[in-house]
Amino acid sequence: MKIVAIVGSIREKSLNLQLAQHIQKRYAETFELEILSLRDLPMYNQDIELDAPQAVIDFKAKVNAADAVLWVTPEYNSTIPGVLGNAIDWMSRVDKVMHGKPSIMMGASMGAMGTVKAQMHLRDILFASGLNSPLLPMNEVYVGSAHEKFDSEGHLTDEATISFLDTVIVNFMQWMKQFK
Repeated sequence: MKIVAIVGSIREKSLNLQLAQHIQKRYAETFELEILSLRDLPMYNQDIELDAPQAVIDFKAKVNAADAVLWVTPEYNSTIPGVLGNAIDWMSRVDKVMHGKPSIMMGASMGAMGTVKAQMHLRDILFASGLNSPLLPMNEVYVGSAHEKFDSEGHLTDEATISFLDTVIVNFMQWMKQFK
C-alpha cells in the first residue's frame, strides 16, 4: 500500500515532520510512505489552475497515485497552517485528487492538547465537496508536549505515544481493507 504524508509545516526541524518520519520508518514493512513537501507549491491562484505550474502537477499526481493520505498538522492560531490550506486549495480544484481518497490525521504540538483545534478544522475541510475524503473515525492522534517526546536527533522516544501509534496504525490498516 502506498500512502503519502502531507505535513502542514515547512520548518526543517518540525515536530510534525519528525512524527511523519517516525511513521515512515517504524511501519516501512506495513506500507510505503512518501512524505511530500509543501515548499515548492506556489500560492493557489484560480487564474492559473487550468495551466498549473509543474510543482502543482507533480504534487497532485503523487496524491492521486496514493491509496491514502496521512495528514500531519501543527496548530497555528487554533487552526491549520496556511501552507496546508494552500495545498488543500490546489487539491480541491480541477481534477480533485482527494475525492473519495481515505485519510488519517494526526499532529504534534508543544502545547498540552496537541493539535485538537487544527484537526477539528481539518476534519471539516476534508468533508467539503471539493475533497470528500473519508477519514478514519475515532482514532485521533494528538501528540501534546511533543518537544518532550522526541530526542535531540528527532526520534520519537515516548513509549506510550509509540504504543498508541501502533494501535492506530493497526486500526487504519483494517479500516483500509474496505477501500480495496
